[in-house]
Amino acid sequence: MDNNLRESILLRLNSTANALRKNRMEAYVVENKEELLNKIAGLISKDETVFTGGSATLKEAGVIDMLNRDGYDYYYRGRCDADGKEIDVLRKAFYGDWYITSSNAITLNGELYNVDGNANRVAALSFGPKNVIVVAGYNKVVKDLSEAVERVKAIAAPANCVRLDKLTGCRASGHCSDCHSDDRICSAYTVHSFQRFAGRIKVFLLPEELGY
Repeated sequence: MDNNLRESILLRLNSTANALRKNRMEAYVVENKEELLNKIAGLISKDETVFTGGSATLKEAGVIDMLNRDGYDYYYRGRCDADGKEIDVLRKAFYGDWYITSSNAITLNGELYNVDGNANRVAALSFGPKNVIVVAGYNKVVKDLSEAVERVKAIAAPANCVRLDKLTGCRASGHCSDCHSDDRICSAYTVHSFQRFAGRIKVFLLPEELGY
């Protein structure tokens, strides 16, 4: 990346981080994926439970590989108990120590904007897990909530419907059509701004393009 562009992006990320802190979320701008993984490893102990939301960002950043590789008590979709029975990970996440996800958009005003189909991710962001980590590349940062809404309609939802092989209007056209498909992934919408519980949500921002 051009150094001038990188400096401009870092200024934007630091401004966003300051706004998030004013809304009582912890916020960090990290230089790269390696620093991100080191920071996360320093927060989570191996005897704590960890859950993740579905996220291309977490895969690209190496978070999923780290959780699988380094001996964490990681609950993922499809994990089974000692008797071979699949664990209801989506519900169990509400009692977890850590929940790690990305955000569909983060505004310069320090707001997290997210849209879900099952609502398990936005629900866990809102309540339940003791700690929430949000990882986002600079491509997720937008001016305001209006831009956040458009970002989901034009970028995040169509790309995720392709990734998840969903039969929706946005997959067919590349933009939200407010479809009524059984496969619709946009059913629950949340905005997280000022937080009652200071520091529960921890946001890591990277000067890299990650996810959708």
